[in-house]
Amino acid sequence: MILIKEVKSKKEAKIFTEFPNKMYKKIEAFVPALSLDEINVFNPKKNPTHKYVTAIRFLAYRDNKVVGRIAGLVNHKINYQTNVKQVRFTRLDMIDDLEVTKALINAVEAWGRDVYGMKEIIGPIGFTDMDRQGLLIEGFEHLNMFITIYNFPYYKDHLESLGFAKDVDWLEKRINWPTEVPEKLAKTTEMIKKRYGYRLYKPTKMKDLDLFIDDIFKVYNDAFIDLYGFLPLPDDVIDFYLKQVKSIIQLDWIWVVYDKEDKVAGFGLVMPSLALANKKSNGKLLPFGIFRILKALKTTDTIDFYFIAVDPKHQGRGVHALIFEDGIKTGLKHNIKYAETGPELEANLNIQAVWNGFSYLEHKRRRCFIKEIKETE
Repeated sequence: MILIKEVKSKKEAKIFTEFPNKMYKKIEAFVPALSLDEINVFNPKKNPTHKYVTAIRFLAYRDNKVVGRIAGLVNHKINYQTNVKQVRFTRLDMIDDLEVTKALINAVEAWGRDVYGMKEIIGPIGFTDMDRQGLLIEGFEHLNMFITIYNFPYYKDHLESLGFAKDVDWLEKRINWPTEVPEKLAKTTEMIKKRYGYRLYKPTKMKDLDLFIDDIFKVYNDAFIDLYGFLPLPDDVIDFYLKQVKSIIQLDWIWVVYDKEDKVAGFGLVMPSLALANKKSNGKLLPFGIFRILKALKTTDTIDFYFIAVDPKHQGRGVHALIFEDGIKTGLKHNIKYAETGPELEANLNIQAVWNGFSYLEHKRRRCFIKEIKETE
């Protein structure tokens, strides 16, 4: 018999957080999330998205042993703005037993339907666009990123058996880093600078971030407004995510493009890959995890693309070319061999076209599923 229990205590929250880390510990491609971040994201005192997102967590037990977990989210703001009644599921992990998966999904469906009147369930998708989202359906043999979900192939089979269908897919690429700046890119960059008056800025001190941080997140909100599941981030939510990464941001990997009126036209944020360092520490910062992360920031041969965002008024003008030209030089200085793009919407042809001219392997595919919630009989 499967028992579904709501997470209420700190002990249960820890069990919820650590379940995938134990289940996947011997899987080479698995990279855990930072346990502290996973605890904080469900804490209304830490995560301000709880002002408009209601969350619940469940654990599945069989014979007093944890065999699965899931969280449910109702994003009241995005439901209102898009005129839908959707409950989201996230943090789905379970053993290879369809009955366990069914019990977990049923728990979220019942909560969403009976408490909030939800008509559909989608997932895996998180609190915001910065949260982990998209079930891995291709590329299980490749090392996961620090910021993405890893799961076994049977997850997809289970969801489809329960009536879920594709809503959207994300694609990920592994870029072979260029050994020099292509002549065509260099010429294009110079032409764009002259035609539009763009200039590239790179911060040299941490306090420089305060000069443009508000402006780049306005661009972030404007650039992604039409993308799947996106909701513009308010200031307090931006601050929440900044606190998670500010201590490890590397200034060499930040670019801001200004227009001739000194307004932010676009920006790029890249991070040295922390996947292997965090894997070795199994998601823990203490006692040695933080030191492994700090070392990886300086020694990894792989970088992860977090954001390239261009203000809609400047899209189609080659803003990204300025970022890539200096980015290639920066990568060569740091002996970078590869770059991971992170999940990019399959239907977002503009971002897919950015990588034309690069040598890459499209090696992972992720999916957000959707299903109608049945009425109670």
